[in-house]
Amino acid sequence: MSDSTLLNEILEYNQKFVETREYEKYETTKFPNKRMVILTCMDTRLLELLPKAMNLGNGDVKTIKNAGALVSHPFGSIMRSILIAVYELQAQEVLVIAHHDCGMSGLKAEPVIENMKSRGISDETINTLSYSGININKWLHGFDNVKESVEHSVGVIRNHPLMPQGVPVHGLIIDPHTGELDLVVDGYDA
Repeated sequence: MSDSTLLNEILEYNQKFVETREYEKYETTKFPNKRMVILTCMDTRLLELLPKAMNLGNGDVKTIKNAGALVSHPFGSIMRSILIAVYELQAQEVLVIAHHDCGMSGLKAEPVIENMKSRGISDETINTLSYSGININKWLHGFDNVKESVEHSVGVIRNHPLMPQGVPVHGLIIDPHTGELDLVVDGYDA
């Protein structure tokens, strides 16, 4: 095994990080200081920009990330994480924060499936999913309008049968270049 893999670089850095006790400046509890849970996109541009644009530090919020900041299934892992944050981790507000220029915007399933095939996934495997009741084209489809996508995810969360009444669910869109936030849904008005 080569010593120059990304994993080895991470592990070497981590060893020094622990030995020099760098972790001490990040110590906090599992409960968010600002009592919020944020669902946002996994886009690389948001890793540091989003918290800085919102004046958030380590320990301030619970953050859930996926492709597109989407709640695509009301009983999937994203919604479960939001409910756990509310019921067990003291989050009192929910923010859905998508961004302009998202890779999920306009994403069509067909090119993704072709890429899968070029990397060794067989037609048989893809067909098996269809026979199993999974509509892979719908599952891999992105969204056409980021504002409508945010409104949809906010609606799923707000109207979820297990979401307690009175929890504000906000929807925003961030500019991945400037950090400017556009308010789409003000959860206090609901």
